[in-house]
Amino acid sequence: MAQKKYLQAKLTQFLREDRIQLWKPPYTDENKEVGLALKDLAKKYSDKLECCENEVEKIIEEIRCKAVERGTGNENYKTTGVATIEVFLPSRLRKDRKNLLETRLHITGRDLRSKIAETFGFQENYIKIVINKKQLQLGKSLEEQGVTHNVKAMVLELKQSEEDVRKNFQAEEEEQNEAELKEKQIQRTKRGLEILAERAAEMVVDPETTPYLDIANQTGRSIKIPPSQRKALMLAMGYHEKGRAFLKRKEYGIALPCLLDADKYFCECCRELLDTVDNYAVLQLDIVWCYFRLEQLECLDDAEKKLNLAQKCFKNCYGENHQRLVHIKGNCGKEKVLFLRLYLLQGIRNYHSGNGEEAREYLNKALCLFKELYIDPSKVHNLLQLGFTAQEARLGLRACEGNVDHAATHISNRREELAQIRKEEKEKKRRRLENINSLKGMGYPTHAAKHALHQAGGNLDEALKILLSNPQMWLSDSDPETNSRESPSQESIDQLVYMGFDTVVAKAALKVFRGNVQLAAQTLAHHGGSLPPDLQFSGEDSSSTPSTSPSDSAGTSSASTDEDMETEAVNEILEDIPEHEEDYLDSTLEDEEIIIAEYLSYVENIKSAVKKTSEQKKY
Repeated sequence: MAQKKYLQAKLTQFLREDRIQLWKPPYTDENKEVGLALKDLAKKYSDKLECCENEVEKIIEEIRCKAVERGTGNENYKTTGVATIEVFLPSRLRKDRKNLLETRLHITGRDLRSKIAETFGFQENYIKIVINKKQLQLGKSLEEQGVTHNVKAMVLELKQSEEDVRKNFQAEEEEQNEAELKEKQIQRTKRGLEILAERAAEMVVDPETTPYLDIANQTGRSIKIPPSQRKALMLAMGYHEKGRAFLKRKEYGIALPCLLDADKYFCECCRELLDTVDNYAVLQLDIVWCYFRLEQLECLDDAEKKLNLAQKCFKNCYGENHQRLVHIKGNCGKEKVLFLRLYLLQGIRNYHSGNGEEAREYLNKALCLFKELYIDPSKVHNLLQLGFTAQEARLGLRACEGNVDHAATHISNRREELAQIRKEEKEKKRRRLENINSLKGMGYPTHAAKHALHQAGGNLDEALKILLSNPQMWLSDSDPETNSRESPSQESIDQLVYMGFDTVVAKAALKVFRGNVQLAAQTLAHHGGSLPPDLQFSGEDSSSTPSTSPSDSAGTSSASTDEDMETEAVNEILEDIPEHEEDYLDSTLEDEEIIIAEYLSYVENIKSAVKKTSEQKKY
């Protein structure tokens, strides 16, 4: 199949260069049948490619038929408005022909999914459609989602079985149950990631339960993220981690939607941020890898663009020739795994585009890196005996060019560095939590305390000044426990009067602050014994607003159920967050070794065929 795609790409190049229009005479007659001139064209190109004339003729005819189909579809679209969509099926259902579907573009994504399911024999609820590198949204029309005539649609199955036909009802039922579980899992994934992102955006920090919300640089230290971008970045990284978890399990059809969602959210982040961390570059590799493993590279029109983008991001992040990376980490051995996959995918893309020489160049670069990064299993075993994990052993050996003693020292030092970083980060979070609790103890709402501390850069005194100077930022959001529905008590008024405040002002302040003596005293003291103008007339409104409603207690049961579901969704996400911060750099390279050998054999076949033909011509 790969060799045929190479020939197709090469012949398409020749046709473009020679400006051959196969859908017109003399290659296609008035009845849209093949013309005699096609044989002469096949002879010309088979000599140029030095391969079988019959095979070349057959492929050119396929290209001609596709061109005629496209022309017919274009004419039909112009006159009737009925668009043609090219549907790419999973590999187990793929046939050696185009799968075309005609539809109007005003229908919804759900309608298109139903059509595809009915036409190609899927169960509607167990497939997902990817168009223009985005998952098709069921509730929006095709036009709203940028779907156009001649677009490519890729079908992803939630079912993981490769069997062509289920032999009995029980097997079909099991398959349906599996698909339903996959769909529920995807929905829980989305909900769990949204919860985590919301916590991050709202600066909800608990040092014991939220270390996974950190975004770190190459040293492992947290990076400050603007609040406006924090939620998008957390969603992007969360979807990426979930997609990578599916990739590890080779569940590519489920991984791809997660990776594409990650790409969407990364695009909401500023360029400077994406140049600071290598996550975005790694994501581009993962997306192209996923398309390749699904045998759907033809659906990814911008594979070259994504790979070039990854290369550029790596350069910005790691520096020219990895200089910045070496300066920070002392080596770049572990990161070379990413470049191996980059070169491998660039080689594959060039081969499928008909660029044999470029493919050979990239594949050989990948092979050289593979030989450099290959790890002797006995060395891993030696490090395991010292109490290190297999992952630590691989990463350490690659960082130390295979030296076991150096790797053991490197792993131990890295463990100490990370322990110190985690200790420092945990202490920062602990102090922040203490400061939040201090402000809450003064009567300020949790949400306002967090925002004030964020504005003050973590300084408690500055945060207090911000809250005192801007009571409107927290007054309407007071915690229920600080509220009182009754008029201020005489005892509270007397307390403020005893502190030196005027009786009338004290009463008005207590009405504004719903009986909270602490907040009333702090605000009056800060403003010289009087209420600020914007609070002087809000007392009546504030006192008339009850802090709770009878329905609050009635909702306790359902709220508890929702919390349980949210906890379950979050826990599922956390299960797939790797413990090791360099997990994305760890690979056994078993798949890469096989694929490098496979594609090098393809390009060598091209070379040997050319050489053989050249020798025959000499004699």
